[in-house]
This record gives sequence, structure tokens and C-alpha cells, in this order.
Amino acid sequence: MEISELLNLLVDKRASDLYLKVARPPILRIAGTLTQLDMPRLSPEDVKNLIYSMMNDDQIKKFEESYDADFSYSLRGVARFRVNAFKQRGVQGAVVRMVPYEIPAINSLGLPPVIEELATRPQGLVLVTGPTGSGKSTTLAAIVGYINSTRNCHIITVEDPIEFLHRDNMAAIEQREIEVDTKSFREALRRALRQDPDVILIGEMRDLETVATAISAAETGHLVLSTLHTNDATQTVDRIIDIFPASQQQQVRIQLSMTLLGVVSQRLLKRANGTGRAAAVEIMINNPLIKDIIEKGNTSGIRKVIETSGTYWKMQTLTQAVAQLINSGDITMEEGLSAVPNADELRLALKGTYGQASLVFGDMTSMMDY
Repeated sequence: MEISELLNLLVDKRASDLYLKVARPPILRIAGTLTQLDMPRLSPEDVKNLIYSMMNDDQIKKFEESYDADFSYSLRGVARFRVNAFKQRGVQGAVVRMVPYEIPAINSLGLPPVIEELATRPQGLVLVTGPTGSGKSTTLAAIVGYINSTRNCHIITVEDPIEFLHRDNMAAIEQREIEVDTKSFREALRRALRQDPDVILIGEMRDLETVATAISAAETGHLVLSTLHTNDATQTVDRIIDIFPASQQQQVRIQLSMTLLGVVSQRLLKRANGTGRAAAVEIMINNPLIKDIIEKGNTSGIRKVIETSGTYWKMQTLTQAVAQLINSGDITMEEGLSAVPNADELRLALKGTYGQASLVFGDMTSMMDY
């Protein structure tokens, strides 16, 4: 069994992930559902050989020392892949995620047009959030692709690992990979500020220093794009503030209220027809009401502002987004209920008494599977 055979199957079946696990045949995630391939069970040696065939000598050495590895792998003419290799119960395993060669357009993903407006801003902080596997990297790639096609600017990305490969169009793009081109997000971000960037993408804000530097960069004339593993705008703002010591939090609230442009929080939900997944997207735009809420620390009020002023400011809660997907027939009621924090609010949204999602974004039926 060759890794190229499995990766070609992953692409041909429009799967998002490949799982390599000892004592199981290879497994694909198709439209959000795990599907076991009709192949022999993998032995420890099989899994090791498949993983090592995607690694170079240096990666193998580091993996054998740390038992964990994140790296990219390309199958010429097919696709790129993000690989996470690990050990569990004394044997090796891996999850391989497909990353298309083509940079997706924002509208091809069914994302709200207001995201294009955020991408045109000369400075500030834009955050894409959601759980693992919710399409954050794809959305960020689409934003960078849009900037690359519309702005004459200098873009620096810091990623772990590099997923989508961007080629210069109107912009000049530098892509740096952790442990290949730089040692850490913190170090790369500090260096990036000396390299005259207009746009900085940080794959993930993992620690206080990275968050602080990102906010500072947004204050000083840069458009900063990044991700957090948070579920909605309220949780995102709280997470950023809480990472700082109590003595600094009020100052950070003021800085964040001035620099934050918007928060895009997303989920991928199974389509009703079983052909893939659709994105349900919450959008928060930092308007005067949100700015005041962040500065005063009353973050519990963020959701209410999104609900009540969404049409004018092009905002939408997750519940409103899910309601639109149900109304358009993209997802089932059962799937929608599994994604929202409050089932009663979803039912009200479907009756038209909880916001007007369709007025904000219009038709979202063109969403493709991430």
C-alpha cells in the first residue's frame, strides 16, 4: 500500500481527512462522516512506512525525538496536504488533511460579502474563529487571496505548517513556516514588523506575547489576520482579554476596542443532501456599540448588539446563519439544532421573529464543502 494511492482516493472521494490507525483499514472523513475503506487492516509497520514516506530525514529525526509532528506534503499535480503525526498506545498514527492547490474565492465559499470589505481595510485586526475542522484556514486563505488580487501591498504570513501556497499577483507575499523558516510565532511576528509589511497573517495566536504584538501591529498601521479556537465573538474578546494579567486588562480592552475590525466565527454543518458541508458563519463588526462594550468589559452584551443591529451593520449571529441554511434547504432542522446554543432562539428565527438573516446575506445556497 502506497501513500499516493490513499491520497488520490482522498481527493477522488472529496474527503476532507485521511486517518492512519494501527489495526484499522485507512479511514476517510467524507461530508463529515467517517468511512472505512475496503482495504486490509494496517499493521504498526504499515503505518510507520506510510507516515515516513511523507517525511524528509530531518522531520523523521524530530518526530522520533518528540513523538509529534506537523508538516505539509505535496502530491504533484494532485493537491497539498497538512499532516499531523503522533504516537498513541506505543504505536504511530496520523491524520492527513487535504489542502487544494487553488486558492478559493470568498464568494465561492458562500462567505458573507462583508468579509471582502474587512479585507480592504488598511489596518486593524480581523479574527477567524471556530472549533478544529471548521474551515478557519480556508477562510484565511480566501481573504489573503482576495487581498492579493485587489491590492498592491506586501503580505507576510506565519504558519505552522504552510497550507495554501500563494503566488504573487498584485501583492508581494512572503510565507514563513514554523521550524522551517522561523523558530516561533513570537519571533516571526517580531521580525515581520521590521520587514515593512502591509498585511500580516498569523496562523494562530497561542500566547500572550503573540497576542500583544498582533494588537500592537494592528495599532501601528498593519492589517493583521489570525485565528483563535473560540466559538463566537463574545468568547473571542474574553479570551484575548483573559490572556493578560489583571493589571493590564483595562489597557488591553481599550487597545482591542480601537483595533478590532471584526470576528468571523464559523461551523461546518452536514448538508441535507449528503454531498458535503455548508458553512454557518457568525459575523461581528466592531461598531460604536461594540467598541463601548469591549472598552467597558460588558462582553455579555455583544450578542444582543449583533442580533438587533445586524442588518445595518452586516452582522449575523450563528443562530441566524443556521436558520438561513435550514430555510434554504441546505441543512436539516436536526443538524441546525446541534449547532446552536439555544434551540428556542433557532425556532424563533425560523418564524422570522428573531432577526432577518436573509436581509443580511441573501442567498447562501452556493456554499461549497470546505
